[in-house]
Amino acid sequence: MLSYLVRRFGQAVLTLLLVTFLVYGLIRNIPGSPLTVQAASLDPSKDLSEADRQMLLKTYGLDRPWYESYVVWVGNALRGDLGRSFGDTSRPVATIVYERMGPTLLLSISSLLLTYLFSIPFGLYATANSGRMDERFFSTLLYVLYSFPSFVAALFLQLWLAVRWGWLPLLGMKSDNFDSLSTAEQAWDILQHALLPMICYTYGSLAYYSRFIKANMNEVIRQDYIRTARAKGLGPFQVFFVHGFRNTLIPFVTQIGLLLPSLLSGAIIIERIFNWPGMGNLFFESINRRDYPTIMALVLMFSILTLLGQLLADILYAVADPRIRLEDQG
Repeated sequence: MLSYLVRRFGQAVLTLLLVTFLVYGLIRNIPGSPLTVQAASLDPSKDLSEADRQMLLKTYGLDRPWYESYVVWVGNALRGDLGRSFGDTSRPVATIVYERMGPTLLLSISSLLLTYLFSIPFGLYATANSGRMDERFFSTLLYVLYSFPSFVAALFLQLWLAVRWGWLPLLGMKSDNFDSLSTAEQAWDILQHALLPMICYTYGSLAYYSRFIKANMNEVIRQDYIRTARAKGLGPFQVFFVHGFRNTLIPFVTQIGLLLPSLLSGAIIIERIFNWPGMGNLFFESINRRDYPTIMALVLMFSILTLLGQLLADILYAVADPRIRLEDQG
């Protein structure tokens, strides 16, 4: 176990260095820079002098080749310093990222809980009633939901539920009078704002995992031990859930581990459509502003979460099936 963790740690460090190196090179070579973004918002009649321009280049660390700046960024990151944002606030990047975690976690964790709460019984129901008319209709509906783009669904939900019927707020996370509300009213206000993006977060995953469970269950129920369990007179619940579903946990828990990065990465398009102040929206804003420190902090965090998710998937894989030894895995 220890040798496996040490090997995976070494692989993770090399992967992080490679990913951050490539991303840093890409963002430093895309058209535009923090100077051009700021210049676009200034009075056109006022041009920066060469001295001011050189001072700003030095301030942003753009006065040296990008690979040298990358080495400086890695050194600062190892000391826990992710830099300051190039935006108007110039606040520490760590503070900005921390502030955006809450809204994204609100959507992602709620979506994750709803997905597992409904996908497991839906998948088992579809397996138990395979071939019936209601199961075919249900499976077709899940397939349609899985194929339907979430950003299109977001626009339709905004049009009908927010604009035409006025049942739910259109944008944002809070109402204008949020500070004047009581604690219970504030919680209700956030829930109302979160409902539409939460639906868009959830329905695609719900459809995917329901079909995922059904596909794996269809393989399991053909096994000899399932026929033996039925021959012993066990009821449908024991056959499908106790004997059948437990043996689908290996691919299922692997999927759980790989979900870790999505908990904080957010959905850029969905958060942008609903103007939700989460991590996805922050990533979009940072790219528009050419805010290199914030982009790199987000890339570093998402990369670490991806690697941790893969490690967690391997560990859960071994827990679900004791026959699997971690030392035997790559």
